[in-house]
Amino acid sequence: MKPALAWITGAAGLIGNYLVRTATQFSPGWRVRPLVRSDLDLADRQKVDVLFRQEQPNAIFHCAALSKSPDCQSNPALARRLNVEVTQQLCELTRDIPFIFFSSDLVFDGRTGNYDETSPVNPLSVYAQTKVAAERIVLSNPRHIVIRTSLNGGISPSRDRGFNEQIRNAWQAGETLRLFTDEFRCPIHAEVTAHAAWELLAKNQPGLYHIAGSERLSRWQIGQLLAPRWPQLNPKIVATSLKEYQGAPRAPDTSLNCAKAQKLLSFQIPGLSDWLAAHSNEPF
Repeated sequence: MKPALAWITGAAGLIGNYLVRTATQFSPGWRVRPLVRSDLDLADRQKVDVLFRQEQPNAIFHCAALSKSPDCQSNPALARRLNVEVTQQLCELTRDIPFIFFSSDLVFDGRTGNYDETSPVNPLSVYAQTKVAAERIVLSNPRHIVIRTSLNGGISPSRDRGFNEQIRNAWQAGETLRLFTDEFRCPIHAEVTAHAAWELLAKNQPGLYHIAGSERLSRWQIGQLLAPRWPQLNPKIVATSLKEYQGAPRAPDTSLNCAKAQKLLSFQIPGLSDWLAAHSNEPF
């Protein structure tokens, strides 16, 4: 008898790639089907339906999205199509099996921080608005799971998806980074996010969960933690404030309270400082 099959959409992205890479380690009872855009255009409803009937997956991890906020702001219709309508179609197909959807801490307006799963959402961007709309669709099925996460790091296939990769690439190009001292997130390594997602599937505990690093850090603090990692790049950072920022609204503190998920997990979710210290000899 074949092991259960899990589709992983967005497998060329950061979290999707780690879900594929860690399946054997964290969930050996499953085989995975990585799906990238060249395999299947998720916006092509007919092709998705046909492949679903052919392969009959036992669960879907849905990581694919139009995830860059500027792209969503400039094309709200495309953002809705890819982030909401595609999710709705997949939810219809998976009405009788687990469906794990990845959302964002940016569903909150950032006025208070330490948000738990009962906190009211108030998205400030088109990207965040599409995530809120998709969350509601997913959670209308009691079998399904929504995971809200924060800045994820790691090594992505394209080498530009993790927050660490974006910072490193900027320093490699000789840029001086202006980093906010008053914008806070809870960064996490994507392998930890993937580990938690596999465990939540195994626990068969549907619902809404926050999975983010256990340490609340400003953009400036994140830069200070990463700079010693790559001294050969001669990293340069300048402290700045959101008050000086001119552009679309930004949420100042979207730190997440992950106590609900932590009670179910077999491991302690680390903060970025602890993760970096424990993996000092690994690429990041």
